[in-house]
Amino acid sequence: MERNIVSFERVAKHFGAVRALDGVDLNVKPGECLGLVGHNGAGKSTLMNVLAGTLTPDTGVIGIHGKDLKSSYGVPKANENGIRCVFQELSLCPNLTVAENARIFHPSLSGWGWKTKTGAMITEKLDEIFPGHGISSGDVVGDLKIGKRQMVEIARAFTLTDTPLHLVILDEPTSSLDAITARQLLEFVRKVVGDGLSCILISHVLGEVLEYSDRIVVMKDGLVVSERPAGDFDRNSLVAEMGNVIEMDEISEHQEREKLRGTTAVVVEVASGTQKLQAHQGEIIGLAGLAGHGQTGMLLGIYETAFGGKATGNVNGPVALVAGDRQTDGIFHLWSIAENIGVGSLSRMVRRGLIDPVAEAAIGETWQQRIKIKTPDMNNNILSLSGGNQQKALFARALASDAEIILMDDPMRGVDVGTKLEVYDLIRDEAEKGRTFLWYTTEMDELYNCDHTYVFRDGLIVADLSREELTEEKILHSSFKETA
Repeated sequence: MERNIVSFERVAKHFGAVRALDGVDLNVKPGECLGLVGHNGAGKSTLMNVLAGTLTPDTGVIGIHGKDLKSSYGVPKANENGIRCVFQELSLCPNLTVAENARIFHPSLSGWGWKTKTGAMITEKLDEIFPGHGISSGDVVGDLKIGKRQMVEIARAFTLTDTPLHLVILDEPTSSLDAITARQLLEFVRKVVGDGLSCILISHVLGEVLEYSDRIVVMKDGLVVSERPAGDFDRNSLVAEMGNVIEMDEISEHQEREKLRGTTAVVVEVASGTQKLQAHQGEIIGLAGLAGHGQTGMLLGIYETAFGGKATGNVNGPVALVAGDRQTDGIFHLWSIAENIGVGSLSRMVRRGLIDPVAEAAIGETWQQRIKIKTPDMNNNILSLSGGNQQKALFARALASDAEIILMDDPMRGVDVGTKLEVYDLIRDEAEKGRTFLWYTTEMDELYNCDHTYVFRDGLIVADLSREELTEEKILHSSFKETA
């Protein structure tokens, strides 16, 4: 215990009838990257909130640097012991600048010129982790796209002044980053771990955990079910330990399914430079390229056009949007899970001018079963769900509606591999019934579910790749260079 930064023993945390943690043991050694995996609701984020001091456990030993601090542990004590967390739901203050947000971790930066000092500190760290980031220390955080907000929060966690830094918890740190910035971050993590810092890496991108972790801990139903060196796992064995019911060799079958295209009506058509985006009825269209290059803007333009806004093209049919930034653009924070799902289907629930609670409950229960939302009661507040289960509710809202066109803005953020495969099946089933999907994603593997993919650069479409032509090299080449 004395050699560990963290030594948790029998840590438990219950929320009513939900056993989020059911007696967890966890050790973190100096100078290691610990991978932490498990399906949504397994208890990962709850465990990290306990470690970060934002949740108090019901029972257990909170061993930090060899001392049991349970009776006095909280955010100040975590900071005092050099433990910081990059939360899955970002914790920056949106009304403050990048520099002002960085100042929160460093009370010693005070007096005349503190903004200049803090701005230089955070800019230096952004430059070190994310070269070419394009973020100014004077930018107001609320004006930044979610990917850049995530970059700021990550850089802030690694800044140093007079406070110690021993462990950084990274909870889904690449979920809003494109492939290039994700690689920059993970290479930086290996560098600082080599210098003696410790990191906990939580990610549903299993390749990241396998490649960059020294040791992997697997959680399921609030318990640690496996713990081994990363080299002892491969993708299949890791999924098996997590308890996934879908065999991994089915993925290639999912990816190879072919669909007829071009034989049905064009339901979306948008001009972009010299290229034109077209989506036919029943197609799944991928949008790719580096984050912030116009993919989200095009989706929002299509959404606004469908609701009578400024026309950006032709949109023929009702539209629903699945937001990737669920906290800002997706969930209604004060509503129940059932209400968050049913709001997309109001016309089918209204009886004599009022919402029928029976009809609303029926829609909620149907989609709880169909998309496997993990909750004991659909009347619970939406924030009672894990991040991945909140995202399931947004999918359920869109798919339960009458929308014929579903726009998806990098929607798999923080969603586990088993749920992803289930959602992929739902998308394909709905496409076969005639629904059209426009799907922006930063995950290369997801593009293989699409009939063809448009690559964006500087707000314009620069390539249109069929499924047969699709490779990571072609996407990266198009993202950085002019196409012939």
